[in-house]
Amino acid sequence: MQPYLLGIDIGTGSTKAVAVDLNGNATGISQHYYPVKTPQPGYNEQDPELILQAFISCITDMVKKMEQAPFAISFSSAMHSVIPVDSNGKALADMMTWADARSENIAQKLRNSAAGQDIYKTSGTPIHAMTPLCKLMWLNENENELFFLTHKFISIKEYIWYYLFNEFQVDYAIASATGLFDIIKLDWNTEACVLAGITADKLSTPVNTTYKRADLKPTIAAILQLNTDTHFIIGASDGCCANLGSFVTTADVASLTIGTSGAIRVTSMQPVYNYEAMIFNYLLNASTFICGGAVNNGGIALNWLLKTFLNKNLLAHTDYDEAFKSIATIPAGSDGLIFLPYLYGERAPLWDTKSCGMFFNIKPQHTQAHFLRAGLEGICFALNDVLQTIEKTSTPVKQLNISGGFITSKVWTQMLADITGKKLAIVQQDDASAIGAVFLAMDALGLKPIDQQSPVSSAQNIVADEVNHQTYIQSFLVFKKLYTDLKVTMHWVHDIGL
Repeated sequence: MQPYLLGIDIGTGSTKAVAVDLNGNATGISQHYYPVKTPQPGYNEQDPELILQAFISCITDMVKKMEQAPFAISFSSAMHSVIPVDSNGKALADMMTWADARSENIAQKLRNSAAGQDIYKTSGTPIHAMTPLCKLMWLNENENELFFLTHKFISIKEYIWYYLFNEFQVDYAIASATGLFDIIKLDWNTEACVLAGITADKLSTPVNTTYKRADLKPTIAAILQLNTDTHFIIGASDGCCANLGSFVTTADVASLTIGTSGAIRVTSMQPVYNYEAMIFNYLLNASTFICGGAVNNGGIALNWLLKTFLNKNLLAHTDYDEAFKSIATIPAGSDGLIFLPYLYGERAPLWDTKSCGMFFNIKPQHTQAHFLRAGLEGICFALNDVLQTIEKTSTPVKQLNISGGFITSKVWTQMLADITGKKLAIVQQDDASAIGAVFLAMDALGLKPIDQQSPVSSAQNIVADEVNHQTYIQSFLVFKKLYTDLKVTMHWVHDIGL
């Protein structure tokens, strides 16, 4: 049997393990799901023990499928999670996910202050309710007893890492997404910690993303069916790993991923700052920055559209197929119908938790298929908004390397090319974040330089239809103006509880 590595991607809805051979080829996959809790408006929580069990199941599944243990395991993980734990690494409360918005008022106040600008410049992290900084400020104000009982505030990757090695350590990528980390000095930022009401000893020890260990506890090795000297590489965040797994290593090529949410990222040797649009600057390693913006409304908005207009509680693959067939019958621009996709508020470049979704310019000729196409166009417009913001601050992007489940839809990928006017390259059929984690492991172990990975084949390229692109230029101008014109009304409606 050929040796292999495992890339583990700890996501919001599931944990996925992807087996990769020493040539960089994906050879197997396992995925386990878990629920999200929303006990109150603005709350978004998960049980970290369920995620740990999913992680264990993914590894044991892959050992069984591959008929041998992996040579090495490397991590990708969702960002911005917060778990208060005791000195034994046990959770004292459920995990607050990236989508938890209960600290939105704290975040808004901080964003409008001079301190907020300083925090953004030092941390590279947008000032938003998603960040651990704002979550800790909220816990300090509202859960005082829990706050002071907590030994450490950690992320879900740190929770699993402690299970493996009985030590609190965090990689630079996850740390750089907290709002508490100095991305230049590579250490916790004292000023941010003071704002959060903590000292640095309440946080894990930062290490580089290529940090590795091979001293697994025998009891844990037996549970996972691994050797005690299996190499574990701490890895990076899902966004940073996705860039690596999408072969995006320069500023003129961007990665675009769509899952539940969506994001556009470029790779840079220095931070790219834009306080108004809050471009993020997360660390891939000690000297490389992943810069870009994330939107809230990706696949989650499409699912709402399909469930609502198809009147279904559960969606099957055939529902997506039929929907995309009907969308293909409608011309670009949906005969003037425009959708603002801000169903769950919005992150980049608006950073507006009070924004909402809407359809505009509804006419008698608009059918169900029009609404579905306009909905999909709205999701793409939001991503194009991020792309143009990055280009204004950084350098022009000539190509988008795309990954995520949406790449299987020819309608969606062509629409994205037509709206952005960019060439798209499908770079990874499997999970780009898990693959990127494996590339980090290869680098850490000296197996294969990252820049020698296989290039994108021309057969996977998608180019824009120029006629459709010109139509979308006009629609996008309306899309942008709609939010500007309606922002005050959106906030008013949100504040009065409608």
